[in-house]
Amino acid sequence: MLVSVAGFIGDRFSRKKIIGFSLLFWSACTLATGLCSTLIQFVILRGIATGGGEAFYAPSANALLSEHHKKNRSTALALHQTAVYAGIILSGLIAGYIGEHYGWRNAFFVFGSFGVVLAFVVFKRFKKDAPAIEENRISIAETAKVIVRKPTFILLTLAFACMVFVNVGYLSWMPTFLVDKFGLTLTNAGFSSMFYHHIGAFAGVLIGGRVADVLAKKSRQNRLYVQSVGLLLGAPFIYWMAVGDTLTMVYVALFLFGIFRGIYDSNIFASLYEIVRPYMRSSSSGLMLMCAFLMGAFAPLILGLLKPTLGLTKGLSLLSISYLLGAVLLFVGARFFFNRDKE
Repeated sequence: MLVSVAGFIGDRFSRKKIIGFSLLFWSACTLATGLCSTLIQFVILRGIATGGGEAFYAPSANALLSEHHKKNRSTALALHQTAVYAGIILSGLIAGYIGEHYGWRNAFFVFGSFGVVLAFVVFKRFKKDAPAIEENRISIAETAKVIVRKPTFILLTLAFACMVFVNVGYLSWMPTFLVDKFGLTLTNAGFSSMFYHHIGAFAGVLIGGRVADVLAKKSRQNRLYVQSVGLLLGAPFIYWMAVGDTLTMVYVALFLFGIFRGIYDSNIFASLYEIVRPYMRSSSSGLMLMCAFLMGAFAPLILGLLKPTLGLTKGLSLLSISYLLGAVLLFVGARFFFNRDKE
């Protein structure tokens, strides 16, 4: 819920300041986590405080980027998205090394300190930005009312929920799957399930962003078609990832699944911003993120319920259906509603 409020605030106040303060707050809480000695302290600092700081970042950051890169919006947002994949891969390696050689507390101290420094760089180096002018400021309820009247927004959100459903389910259960099926150690399984997929996603998001910007010059609805193709072509590799008989097959499937996931990811917000006005972009981002992650959060539970009867192989393979559904939703939105809803 907090991300929707954060999105609304991002349309009313300086996005530069919101990004800076969210990074500073998140980093300070990360630093403080290194001082934790009880479970409740971990829950408060890692689950609530840092999660709250993170919620304020994405809506404002993506909206701000879209305003400064209008002609190559997908490419700019794709480059921004690569930080997610690089962070997932590198943070595990770096934090693991620091924790093994210098203690787990120092891992939090290092990352937290770096974030604090980066927050001050944001305050110093980011260009000034102005909030929406007074006559464009509407309440969060009015904003939601305007946005949900656009069928394309609803279809984009549902498709995003399909992707999040797969992503959360895969991230939650893939390490266990590799341990059970191939006998990997939990450490090796955790690394392998993340590394190959996110390396593919890193490449895919750059490809998708560039292709979408080129095609959008002919028609802006092509951003949605690029996303649809990404989900459609990614679905077979989700299935292959689950049914592969060898580790090599599984790793290749994870990589190709990542490629097409990245192609989809490159236009999540670029497509959305084609149908909402600039002063509503942060709010619309927050609403879409909130709805998608609320629906996607059920994936680990559903896969867990299916595990005793169908098994993880069957459960993970069925995630491909969610990608196919998302591809259809995007195609319908682009084909039948986009021209009516675009701004």
